[in-house]
Amino acid sequence: MVKYKNKEQHHASLKAHGAFRRQVLVLLTVLLTSAALCAPAAADVPSLKGKRIGISVAGTEHYWDMKAFKGQMDEVTRLGGIPIAMDGGRKDGQQIAQLQTLIAQKPDAIIEQLGTAAVLEPWLKKIRDAGIPLFTVDTASPSSINVTTSDNFYIGEQLALKLVSDLHGEGNILVFNGFYGVPVMAMRYDELRSVLKWYPKIRIIQPELRDVIPNTVQDAYSQVSQLLNKYPKGTVQAIWAGWDIPQIGATQAIDAAHRQEIKTYAVDGSPDFIALVKDPESCAAAVVAQQPYLIGKTAVDNVARYLAGDHTLPPATYVPSILVSKDNTAEAQKTLGQASAK
Repeated sequence: MVKYKNKEQHHASLKAHGAFRRQVLVLLTVLLTSAALCAPAAADVPSLKGKRIGISVAGTEHYWDMKAFKGQMDEVTRLGGIPIAMDGGRKDGQQIAQLQTLIAQKPDAIIEQLGTAAVLEPWLKKIRDAGIPLFTVDTASPSSINVTTSDNFYIGEQLALKLVSDLHGEGNILVFNGFYGVPVMAMRYDELRSVLKWYPKIRIIQPELRDVIPNTVQDAYSQVSQLLNKYPKGTVQAIWAGWDIPQIGATQAIDAAHRQEIKTYAVDGSPDFIALVKDPESCAAAVVAQQPYLIGKTAVDNVARYLAGDHTLPPATYVPSILVSKDNTAEAQKTLGQASAK
């Protein structure tokens, strides 16, 4: 670990590191854009005509869930396939029952999106045992031929480094950690911990917060409002969450209390949270935005290629994400297909 002679030297190092990472991200964006331009046209994706594709999603009540689901539905239909769609309503038992139904219907392939990995895995294995090709969206599973997702290790690192840079390497943070059983959430949280290991002056306040479903926004607003009374100004510097729906409520509570010295950080890029990041008066500092519609579409394209005989797919297909902060929200909204606020 690098030792610094004084705080100024440490801050200068963080600033230089941030500048270097921004240069790398610019280069990466250029390379990804070039790769996208060179990629096969949508018309080159094999047809799914006459193919029945089961689609099982944990829920569709949140922006990310709905957009990824819509990306799948639209692409199956566009390619001439027949989608068999089932929404688990955020209930593990309901999704398992739906997976059983899909297995009995013997579709040409099944795509499963999100959910509690440990609970779902026995049923994902049953899909493969039944000889049905299984693909997943944001669910890491040994039973899946391919998972289409964002690089959640990189997302977690990006968000953690942004937080560390903004806090100049020291401060107290509150963390929402209610869904560690969901693999992508665990990846993001573990990356936060990994980065903070090298910044011992940043401390996670215990006990950690628990985000909930449903009533996520309201519950987070209530939890944070109570904690603002417990922790006076100067004792908390940031709040982290592995997705951005709880941060909508947390941010609203902080803004209402005029405690903008506390910054909020999250993942996903729902329009409501990006609007808060864009607002110069809001405490929302950054969000790593995913492209859920493209993730869903890409999963279907992988299914189409596999069913057409391409069995060289990698175990994971990563769709690029975007670090959004107050200085690039307008461009990010355009890239993400979100209407830019006036």
